[in-house]
Formats: sequence, C-alpha cells, structure tokens
Amino acid sequence: MAILVQSDTKVLVQGITGSFGGRHARLSLEYGSQIVAGVTPGKGGQQFENKVPIFDTVSQAVAETGATASAIFVPPPFAADAILEGVDAGLGLVVCITEGIPVNDMVKVKRAMAGSKTRLIGPNCPGIVTPGTGKDSTGGCRIGISPGYIHKQGNIGVVSRSGTLTYEAVWQLTCRGVGQSTCVGIGGDPVNGTSHLDVIQMFNDDPDTHGIIMIGEIGGSAEEEAAAWIKQHCRKPVAGFIAGATAPPGRRMGHAGAIVSGGKGTAAAKIEALRDAGVGIADTPSVMADTLLNMM
Repeated sequence: MAILVQSDTKVLVQGITGSFGGRHARLSLEYGSQIVAGVTPGKGGQQFENKVPIFDTVSQAVAETGATASAIFVPPPFAADAILEGVDAGLGLVVCITEGIPVNDMVKVKRAMAGSKTRLIGPNCPGIVTPGTGKDSTGGCRIGISPGYIHKQGNIGVVSRSGTLTYEAVWQLTCRGVGQSTCVGIGGDPVNGTSHLDVIQMFNDDPDTHGIIMIGEIGGSAEEEAAAWIKQHCRKPVAGFIAGATAPPGRRMGHAGAIVSGGKGTAAAKIEALRDAGVGIADTPSVMADTLLNMM
C-alpha cells in the first residue's frame, strides 16, 4: 500500500523548464512516475520531452490534468510562492526540493498553510519514492532527486533528514534483498513541512510497512518528539541513526537545522531518548539496515 504516493499518483513539476528540474523530471518519467504536467510562468502551451504539457500556473495544470502532487525545482527567492501556489490549487502533496529558502519565508509559508489540506515535504529535501515492481523498482512513484534504481519494492519504511543517508539506508536494504514500502526525505531545514513523527505515524498505520528506519541529525527536538510517541504507540520495530555526534557545539554542520545550541539538540540526548523508546541504535551508518533486520 505504501504512504503518501502510489504508482498512479499524478505529479506536476514546478520549474520543469530549468536544467535541474528538467533533468529530474526526465529521470522520474524514465522511472515510470506519472508526470502529467509542468509549470513555468510564460511557457504555457509548450511541451516537455514532446509528451508533458507545460502550463503558466499550477491551478491551470491541476484543472487540465488532475494532478494531485507537485515537485518544486524553483530558485530560493521564488520557492515559497511556488509552495503556496500548490496550496491554493488544492494539491494534496507538495514536495519542495529547493534549498536555501530564507527561514522567514518558510515561517510565513507554515502560517499560511495552517488548516489547508496540503502536506508539504521539505524544503531542502531529496523527496519521496514509493518503489515499483519493474526492473530497478521502476513503475513506482519518484518525486524529487533520489536515485530510483537503488530502491526495491518491499515492506520497510525509511524516513530521514539527510538525503545521502537516505540513499545509504535504502541501498543497504536493497543489497540484502529487502525492499521498501516508501522512502521519505523530510529535509534538514529548521522550518519544514513534515516531521519524523508525521511519517512514523503514517508508517505505523500502513499495513504494508513492517519495520522502520529513522535517520536524524543534531539540532532541534524532532527526534525526541518522535521517540516519545514511538514509546507509547508504535507497534513496529524501529532502528535509528543520529548524525553529527562529533559536531562542535554552535557550529552549523551541512543542514540549517543541524546546529546545537544551549545544550539542546545533541546527538547524545537524541540517542538516549530513542533507546528509552526501544529504538535500535545504529552506531555507524554502515549498520543501519542490519540494526533493523536484527530486530525483526
């Protein structure tokens, strides 16, 4: 069953005529994703790859194609407006790949989205993949920049703040012959749309997800919040890894949200909370998959 997206999810790409957006739209088409529209203001009426119609606005694209999800490849100064355009068009899911969006812009986006039906994944994230049944897991739904071929259809859910560690966990599972239900990169910015807890709750409710890998980072309290919920409610085995254990306090490490301040958000505190919740802790990234599989 998977979560959030299925093989028949209709996806539009905001920024499809840019080099980055176009490259990944092409890869998603090759993967078998249902890319039904592109959106670039002023380019309406054109086609992408001679098969995908381009519209000037998201609302036009939704009205014409029935798209329910969006991938955003729009430069940082315009990305917040692109997210809100998806919200105004009534999309169920918006996946924002763009990094470098000003925090103040995202605070305004979060406020504007309150009460809407749209779920935001990201920004500054690799996106989401629900693997298919074809060769190299093709035929599923790939929204974003994750390499499709590393996935395999199966029953393990993956949620991560780190893009590269998402890929590492997925590849470890696939190399062991273990497939994934859905893989969600939530992004590492301090203000994002979907948290570890949101995704773990969905995995817990999904009958086709039998185990979960959760990858966190220093900074913030999202992992501790997830741990508290897991301890009380989660019925499935969870393995976790926290990146940044050796990061100096007060120094940004890669992601805008990966900063320890005032003694909060440390790797040690997160690991302690997860262990207390019964989560299996991977001491290094190389054993994330084995840590979970040894619990099942």
